[in-house]
Amino acid sequence: MDLDAYAEAHAEEWRRLAELVGRRRLDGREADELLDLYQRVATHLSVLRTSAPDPHLVAHLSALLGRARGRAVGTRVGTWAGVATFWTARFPAALWRLRWWWVGTAAANVAVTAVMILWLLAHPSVEQQLLTPAEVDQLVETDFAGYYSEYAASHFAFQVWVNNAWVSALCLALGVLGLPVVYVLFQNVANLAVIGSIMHRHDAAAEFWGLLLPHGLLELTAVFVAGGVGLRLCWAWIDPGPRPRSQALAEAGRTAGTVALGLVGVLAVSGLIEGFVTPSGLPTWARLAIGVLAEVAFVLYVVVPGRAAHARGVTGDLDATLLEDRVAVRG
Repeated sequence: MDLDAYAEAHAEEWRRLAELVGRRRLDGREADELLDLYQRVATHLSVLRTSAPDPHLVAHLSALLGRARGRAVGTRVGTWAGVATFWTARFPAALWRLRWWWVGTAAANVAVTAVMILWLLAHPSVEQQLLTPAEVDQLVETDFAGYYSEYAASHFAFQVWVNNAWVSALCLALGVLGLPVVYVLFQNVANLAVIGSIMHRHDAAAEFWGLLLPHGLLELTAVFVAGGVGLRLCWAWIDPGPRPRSQALAEAGRTAGTVALGLVGVLAVSGLIEGFVTPSGLPTWARLAIGVLAEVAFVLYVVVPGRAAHARGVTGDLDATLLEDRVAVRG
């Protein structure tokens, strides 16, 4: 390839991109032009790397693209429109695309919890090894219900939100390792099964479910989503398919980041329910109805905007305009 001819043919585009990058403010038309030029110049750099890798020109265009990328991110992402797109398309699309991972995780955890409760009820000696009779009485008569009203509702809601966000973050952060996610989820359901079996054995099942389900439906769903997406991250490393393992893991990791950010909002809702609804004076049926409505709203959120966004090609990964540097360094 004739390097001088190629540079002369595209010099005006490079100059224009540098001009737009150097401006303090861009209107809508100029912002769109910057993004278009960014993608074109990224392709030019890819061609140069492959056919005529002149080090000075490659360094110049790489630096220009780096500045343009920073400007493009500020133009497209740092807006309320980007926030709205995240909640209406990117996050629900990720949930829909990965639904079988977290639905399967939820089903497995519910089944394990049910089996553990039934087993513990059939083996009362295990309870005696875990807690003394006095501790059991205290749990049933005061501690379980008192846990939800011990602190001011606003402080308790924040505490619950932080705790559940931490559990979900662990599932996502440890996802690439696989087994730690299984361990975190098992610890979560084991504690639930132990307390549930004790409450059932001592004729407090109605109180147990009446206090757990209003917030627990949405809260546990969020934890299971984090666990399922974490396991998907591990699977991307084990079986990357036709893509390079690094690329498959990077894509799964970026989508996991989308889910992690979205779950912050979901867990905030469950924390508010646990802080203000669960310990409230509302009748049990009303508290349960609020919990069921929150869970149904989440499912509809995944099915309706999530499925629609996925059908439009949204995957939960970053927007393609933010990933163009992959083209620029190919060679």
